[in-house]
Amino acid sequence: MDTPPLPRRKTIRLQNYDYSQNGAYFVTICTAHKRPLFGVVRRGDPCGRPPVPVYAELSEIGRIVESYLTEIPSHYPDVHLASYVIMPDHIHMILVLTQNHPDRAGQWPAPTEESDLSCRRGGTPGPPALPKIINAFKNLTTRKAGCSLWQRGYYEHILRNQQDFDEAAGYMAGNPGRRLEREGFG
Repeated sequence: MDTPPLPRRKTIRLQNYDYSQNGAYFVTICTAHKRPLFGVVRRGDPCGRPPVPVYAELSEIGRIVESYLTEIPSHYPDVHLASYVIMPDHIHMILVLTQNHPDRAGQWPAPTEESDLSCRRGGTPGPPALPKIINAFKNLTTRKAGCSLWQRGYYEHILRNQQDFDEAAGYMAGNPGRRLEREGFG
């Protein structure tokens, strides 16, 4: 009995674009089935001090994700984590790649050691290609958490200028507040 082939998954990536190129990238990664694994959004200070902005109170898994997220630049010297926000069911980040290695893009395998977020072969640092960075991050956080965390793939937007960058950073900063408003607590 012949089974029909599965439909091809559409790619949202720009065709023929080198994702190890210098630039800023706004990345969103969602949890599998939109499960709120990373914590809850809260308003104000839990100790009754003057109100503070809305924030995400991270769960244990959320703290694991934050730990690996903030380690990315230490494993990729040519990558800067400009901004991030961890929400209950997704994360946003702006990664800035500062060196171009188009002749070597895609040649390094994903890491196999829990402590190594970098993609290396023979001890030589590989290019900081965005898909390799994100896949290593997702694999390592899943392994550390001990359960499946992420949906397949991720969304990215190439930030083309300062206005684009500022809009993405502003969107991230306002995300917890919009979440509370949507849930009727705003």
